[in-house]
Amino acid sequence: MRDDLRACTICTERFAATHTAHQPRPIVWFTPQARLLIAGQAPGMRVHKSGKPFDDPSGDRLRDWLGLDAAAFYDTSKVAILPMGFCFPGYNAKGSDLPPPAICAKTWRASAMQMLPAIKVQILIGGYAMKYHLSDFTTVTQAVQAWRTHPKGVFALPHPSWRNTGWLKKNPWFARDVLPRLRAAVAEVLDD
Repeated sequence: MRDDLRACTICTERFAATHTAHQPRPIVWFTPQARLLIAGQAPGMRVHKSGKPFDDPSGDRLRDWLGLDAAAFYDTSKVAILPMGFCFPGYNAKGSDLPPPAICAKTWRASAMQMLPAIKVQILIGGYAMKYHLSDFTTVTQAVQAWRTHPKGVFALPHPSWRNTGWLKKNPWFARDVLPRLRAAVAEVLDD
């Protein structure tokens, strides 16, 4: 299944029509042994070029939030990175990120999730992942605030992008209340 996913080209025409006019490059970063799932949105342009997920400043921030160094974060026997869209979706004419194509999750997500029987903690990053994995929330902020009511081992996080620095400043409870519990859960599941 992972080889089929790596070879996926279902969005070739869609990506060719974007302002970036790029080819699909699915970023596949998981193995069945992984115990921590990072469910994000989609790779950015830098990740599209490098082939390594969260290979950017948002990845630095995310690793800090999780309390992981790069070696642990990129160890696929511990961490599965499964975005809602496996390829960079491109930019529009104004240079804004396009959303992950829904066809990607419809085609690949269920079978990829079935390949991850050892997952103990799920990190849902951003609205697209939250909509897929959580049933009742209205905003990202509401989903992040409700961390105590999510199923055991499920954490909803804002995207670690620099664009959310203002959100982090407006919501100091995130660093004070959520991050310590998140780091403890990650450490516990990866130290098993």
